[in-house]
Amino acid sequence: MKLKTIAFTVGTAVALCAPWQQSFAADEASGHATSMEKMFVKKAADGGMTEVELGHLAAEKGASDAVKDFGNQMVTDHSKINDNLKEVAGKMNVQLPSTISKKHKMVMDKLTGLSGAAFDTAYVKEMVKDHKMDVAEFEKADKEVKNPDLKSFIDDSLPTLKDHLAKIEKFDQAK
Repeated sequence: MKLKTIAFTVGTAVALCAPWQQSFAADEASGHATSMEKMFVKKAADGGMTEVELGHLAAEKGASDAVKDFGNQMVTDHSKINDNLKEVAGKMNVQLPSTISKKHKMVMDKLTGLSGAAFDTAYVKEMVKDHKMDVAEFEKADKEVKNPDLKSFIDDSLPTLKDHLAKIEKFDQAK
């Protein structure tokens, strides 16, 4: 009697698991996001939100017109990139963060406490570092992602990020 019960239980468990296995295989085949793609999307969203917030701060606190103008460009360009990313994330069923990370909040707090030339210097340094990292991460992801919507997002965004880096590096070299 016990042997029949065990056989029935194992058989039932296998039968109940089979749809999960088929569903997982179907998700992979249909191009749903991999864990790496999801992580990239969330990290890009965090960075993009930070760029917008820091851009507002630069437009408000910048000592030079060049830093203020760059800050305004960050708000405009990264707001557009963020909107595009939201659309892609929706198609991929990826939940985006609603606030910036603690790491970026610390940078924001540091820059908020500065003013004048000290703000400009710290902001430019942060933007150079951040955009170098962003360009490298987007280039790496461009080679690895399979999701066509995400690939298109990266291909559309990368020239803007490279342009930002080139502009901010000129500021940095002028100092």
